[in-house]
Amino acid sequence: MDGWTLDHTFDSPSGEVRWGVLGPVDGAPVVLLHGTPFSSYVWRGPARALAKRHRVYVWDMPGFGTSEMRRDQDVSLGAQARIFGELLGHWGLERPAVVAHDFGGCVALRATLLHGARYERLALVDPVALAPWGSPAYRLLGEYGDVFERLPPALHRALVREYVGSASHPGLRADILDALVEPWCGTEAGRGAFYRQIAQNDRRFTDEIEGRYGELDLPVLICWGEEDTWIPPERGRQLAGLVPGAELRLIAGAGHLVQEDAPAELTLALGDFLRTAP
Repeated sequence: MDGWTLDHTFDSPSGEVRWGVLGPVDGAPVVLLHGTPFSSYVWRGPARALAKRHRVYVWDMPGFGTSEMRRDQDVSLGAQARIFGELLGHWGLERPAVVAHDFGGCVALRATLLHGARYERLALVDPVALAPWGSPAYRLLGEYGDVFERLPPALHRALVREYVGSASHPGLRADILDALVEPWCGTEAGRGAFYRQIAQNDRRFTDEIEGRYGELDLPVLICWGEEDTWIPPERGRQLAGLVPGAELRLIAGAGHLVQEDAPAELTLALGDFLRTAP
């Protein structure tokens, strides 16, 4: 996985969380949150670049990547937000900058709006924040996960590769696509976890906070791939209109997986935002 390893653990109510930290000890803290069906691996490029001046924290949410996967596991957006708040306490971070992609955006928003987590600034990258969200395929997989979970491993892998690949506009390199799908395909636990995390998420997790975005009182950057077919850019414009003072930056040629489609452009945007004085 391109040398990407998470060498620390945290025991959460939803199972063991794997996490890592990069950059100088005295660097300003930045926490990166991944989305679904991904892991911290999608942040490897921006994380390494930002770590030249920042202390960068990355983690795989329970049920994702290298973190624990098991049956009867609560991996909902509600649970992930509570765990994120606990992790911030474990790390001793009182007001870090936070960068969140996809449903990591909902996790970060719930953590601050519902659970009192405090951030220095917040960057949201193609976030799950406004209903309706979730493609027809996503809803189908969630509704009939118990059926899809019985697919033979080869058919399951083909389905996951097609689904994950559709998050990119120009298309993913074969080795990167392999790395992104392996946690969901390499073991029986991973195959079950893929459908479980979809089945447990629904729009109530954004409905509970959507009316409170006007309460956000911190610098907010919203980045969006112009070619995102999972969550259209219009959602970014709507969200920017709901968050006081939010800056919207559209990234040309990028789909939903901006970190892979336009890593240089995204990293530059994030670097500029993180260097801006409060």
